[in-house]
Amino acid sequence: MMYRTLAGEKVSQLGFGAMRLPQKDGAIDQAEAIWMIRRAIDAGVNYVDTAWPYHGGESEVVVGKALLDGYRNRTFLATKSPLWLIQKPADFEEYLDKQLARLQTDHIDFYMLHAMDAARWKMCQDFDAIGFCERAKIAGKIRHFGFSFHDEAPVFNTVLDAYPWEFCQIQYNLLDRGFQAGQAGLDRAVARGTDVIVMEPLRGGNLAGPIPVNVQARYDQARVERSPVDWCLRWVWDKAGVATVLSGMSHRDQLEENLHIAGAASPGCLAPEERVMLEEVEAEYRRLIEVNCTACRYCMPCPHGVDIPRNFAVFNSYAMFDRSAAAKGGYNWIGDKEKAHQCVDCGECEPLCPQHLPIRQDLKRVVAALGS
Repeated sequence: MMYRTLAGEKVSQLGFGAMRLPQKDGAIDQAEAIWMIRRAIDAGVNYVDTAWPYHGGESEVVVGKALLDGYRNRTFLATKSPLWLIQKPADFEEYLDKQLARLQTDHIDFYMLHAMDAARWKMCQDFDAIGFCERAKIAGKIRHFGFSFHDEAPVFNTVLDAYPWEFCQIQYNLLDRGFQAGQAGLDRAVARGTDVIVMEPLRGGNLAGPIPVNVQARYDQARVERSPVDWCLRWVWDKAGVATVLSGMSHRDQLEENLHIAGAASPGCLAPEERVMLEEVEAEYRRLIEVNCTACRYCMPCPHGVDIPRNFAVFNSYAMFDRSAAAKGGYNWIGDKEKAHQCVDCGECEPLCPQHLPIRQDLKRVVAALGS
């Protein structure tokens, strides 16, 4: 295992993400999950990440059990404040205390304000979330604090610049350099001295397979034979600004593969010709995109409530990864009032689009592919 620096701590460059634990009969397979977490720690992983809502609230409980028998002392434990549940300032401490109980510990090593977006950032300012974190740190309930992020780049810049954060967590992978915080956000954080945790390095598993024929042809041109998982994880670990990478592992074979790769990848691990090959892989994926939407949001807000860029993002994932079940699952996360079928064909969005997209026609294609 290789290690990097996160908020002054020596952490494994592979973090165990407890969002996709093994399941059995519709619930976490606790025995298997505990075995996998402990196997990872025994192999050198010392960063375990969970959160209040994962697995319907059971992830923190299972992680707490896995870290008994001496494993807690060998682990940096990360979890997150559920911002969407905060109704008043006192709720911050109430949820933290509940999380400490779930996790059977007296402190959290890395505590995050979870899924930060514009609305939650305003709430955090109104309720002095940073002040709460500072007090919790003084009290010894948390050791380091930062935020995880899910919104557009300008919001990320606003949050990042508002405080000397120790670390932040962003989505970053071969296809998401321009998504949310993206490459620009990573570079900005590093320049400010804020360490970066990467989530979704395989884009929810989509980059692991099935692999489109033309994409696989690019991989096959490499001098060294590696799996798509290997290439895509190395692509992230190649970046010196990344402190640790979270992988949500559901099966033992996934764990073993990730451990193997994490023992070999480091900043600068890719040769120049390999970086070029991976740019070609990205280009092949992008050729499969159905709607050339850049998510600039000039078309928003839709007067009838449709979240146009989000519908197109799900549609493009459907096209790129040929995983209709996964894509439809993502479509279900869009609220019914924001789905493509709510379009009334008014056309107000189309003159605003810098890409001159036939938005109304494309929304109809979303409905045809993903349903209403």
